[in-house]
Amino acid sequence: MSSLSMAGFIFASMLVLMAIRVPIAISMFAAGCVGYVMQVGLPPFLNNLNGIAYARFASYDLSVIPLFILMGNFATQGGISKALFDFASVVMARFKGGLAMAAVMASAAFGAICGSSVATAATITQVALPEMKRHGYSGRLATGTLAAGGTLGILIPPSVPLVIYAILTEQNIAKLFAAATIPGIIAMTGYMIAIAIYVRVVPGQAPETDDEHRRLTWRAVMAIAPIAAVFIIVFGGIYGGLFTPTEGAGVGAAATFVAAVLKRELTVKKVMNCFLSTASSSAMIFLIFIGADMMNASLALTQVPAQLAELIKGLDVAPVLIVTGILLFYVVLGAVMDEMSMILLTIPIFFPVIMGLDFGMPAESVAIWFGIMVLMTVGFGLLAPPVGLNVYVVNGMAKDVPIGESYKGVLPFLASDVVRTTLLLLFPSISLWLVQYVG
Repeated sequence: MSSLSMAGFIFASMLVLMAIRVPIAISMFAAGCVGYVMQVGLPPFLNNLNGIAYARFASYDLSVIPLFILMGNFATQGGISKALFDFASVVMARFKGGLAMAAVMASAAFGAICGSSVATAATITQVALPEMKRHGYSGRLATGTLAAGGTLGILIPPSVPLVIYAILTEQNIAKLFAAATIPGIIAMTGYMIAIAIYVRVVPGQAPETDDEHRRLTWRAVMAIAPIAAVFIIVFGGIYGGLFTPTEGAGVGAAATFVAAVLKRELTVKKVMNCFLSTASSSAMIFLIFIGADMMNASLALTQVPAQLAELIKGLDVAPVLIVTGILLFYVVLGAVMDEMSMILLTIPIFFPVIMGLDFGMPAESVAIWFGIMVLMTVGFGLLAPPVGLNVYVVNGMAKDVPIGESYKGVLPFLASDVVRTTLLLLFPSISLWLVQYVG
């Protein structure tokens, strides 16, 4: 069997296993194991299997993942989301579609201390959806807004997928967080503009006026003070050189716990749930790590990734078009895989290809910019059918809204995603501007 046929067989095996509902991590691991044995035999495979887990999990940098997840769980269980939404709804109440815009703002703020898209969508939905229904927002707009707003959980730092990208490519996590900040703000602003346009173009999706217009009070401002303090402590400490991103994650988890305690929302049962949920999510991510490592080791033996890099490097094509092709591949792949699985499986293949091209920028800048582009693109899979994990999560909490209506509701936000991604693709300096100030 040729190397190309072998690579195709391995990848097809993974897709078949996924199609019959085998978990993604196991699908990648099983396909990788079979491909590895077929190429080199059983003894070398067992020798590789003996050290693969230790080689991956002995990395100190990986501890940042459960710490940021724990930070997000404390924020979720601590009632922080309600304070964020209440503040945002007061600020945006004067605008048509203001509650929907407030949900986007609250999602962005919550994402700044969470790092998970699904957790952000589910948490803000619990608070915002009843209010939006009560004020006469359509199920289509309400669920579409909340699903799209949830994607800000991975676009605005801290972002677990971005941490994984940094580990895989050996890049500076703090610089990647800095690079994601402006694109994340652009994403939030773009979603709010999409809402403003949508409620004016499509009648009946939002009330004309807000009959319960409230004024901003000192109490509302003070309610979000603990969240602002956590953000300042974590990112101020990281960029001020007081501690590393890994240490910052630990400090952030502790600070978020204190903020949740001060709000008197945490119980012993909720604290235990935070730790159990963190352990479960971390185990899932680390299992995907192992599955992707085995899959990539098997593909590496075929030498197809290296051949692909050489082939693309020799093409007389503008590098930006190659990046565009890779991003379109991510959009398609997002129909069958979640964002972390995509990153773990494809970055070891695509990253060497990108680093071999001439973009007229330093290598580190290329690596950081490409990471932001990947992060922006994998968010499509969280919204677009047939998977759209965020759409399923939010729609599952809105029992009276058909899933088709929710998918229609995310279309304006997908259009905003296309505009934003194109802008960042053509102007890398947008992502890289803040990076120059990070030592």
